[in-house]
Amino acid sequence: MGDMADSPDIRIPASLLPADGRFGCGPSKVRPEALADLAATGTSFLGTSHRQLGVRSVVADIRAGLRELFTLPAGYEVVLGDGGSTVFWDAAVFGLVERRAQHLVFGEFGAKFAEAVAGAPFLDDPEIIETAAGTHGQLVARAGIDVYAHPHNETSTGVALTPRRPEGASDAALLCIDATSAAGGLRFDAREVDVYYFAPQKCFASDGGLWIALCSPAALDRIGAVQASGRWIPASLDLAIARDNSSKDQTYNTPSLATLFLFRHQMRWMLDHGGLEWAASRCDRSAEALYGWAEASGFANPFVAKPDERSHVVGTVDLDAAVPHETVCRVLRANGIVDIEPYRKLGRNQLRVGMFPAVEPADVGALTACVDYVVERISP
Repeated sequence: MGDMADSPDIRIPASLLPADGRFGCGPSKVRPEALADLAATGTSFLGTSHRQLGVRSVVADIRAGLRELFTLPAGYEVVLGDGGSTVFWDAAVFGLVERRAQHLVFGEFGAKFAEAVAGAPFLDDPEIIETAAGTHGQLVARAGIDVYAHPHNETSTGVALTPRRPEGASDAALLCIDATSAAGGLRFDAREVDVYYFAPQKCFASDGGLWIALCSPAALDRIGAVQASGRWIPASLDLAIARDNSSKDQTYNTPSLATLFLFRHQMRWMLDHGGLEWAASRCDRSAEALYGWAEASGFANPFVAKPDERSHVVGTVDLDAAVPHETVCRVLRANGIVDIEPYRKLGRNQLRVGMFPAVEPADVGALTACVDYVVERISP
């Protein structure tokens, strides 16, 4: 992006600035109230044992709260482990896929899980249905597929796909959804999904390093069956071990206590205000502000062409070639508006805006006004 000294010296009027200038797609904005409450715990939480009641009660509340937030059907369990969604991909390779998986790839993160499965010497080559960035494909029922997988929201491109079981798929096949940037901000029906996994550094306004998986009875049975098959599984990636520890409201390895605290704080904030529908409605309003502005703009347009495929938690907006995103982002950063650069590997002249529940919809509107202000002053 170049040095900040190369940026035009543009000062945006305070009246235009958002109240909070954090729009990153992970780690995302953490509400100041949550940080203040974490600091207020003093010596009673941070620096205490994760095997004792003080921390285990937080884990128990997270597990109970997620069941409520996502209206989990009877028999579903909330399983936790250390390492984030990247580690969960490896755990799923060992503990969920029996022989062959099918993957929808429409961005970087769906591709990463598919690559992890393809690299496993004990599994058959996966079927990969790949589409160009900016749109998505559809799952197709096939004989011999025991896991179907795709992201609920592709963080790299701003494409969203509501999870649904492929029509005609075997009853024994699992639907495994990467919800890292979707969980808590996009609606879905838990009955459609067997494994809905995510990390808390996006909609749940916490830090990374933790994975959470909402597992159906069929997924729990699969975890047990794979373990019983004799397949070698590293203990830190063993979903059966993670399941057993989660039932005791703990993780197998030591977790980040700050991550747990902030995760619960954001979850309770959502529940106290009306749950998933309330949180998703905030994201809807943010998305209306961003995409409505882009559609009306003379120099910007939504990257995702089909409105029903546009994410309401990660918005991507292309800019005209005469408006370099590097300059826009540098000027905005100098004015306290940060982390709206495009995903690095996508390689487009665009802005990428995190619109997670903690982000005030009014701040997204303010962001668009600030972009207009900057572009007016850098355009020839």
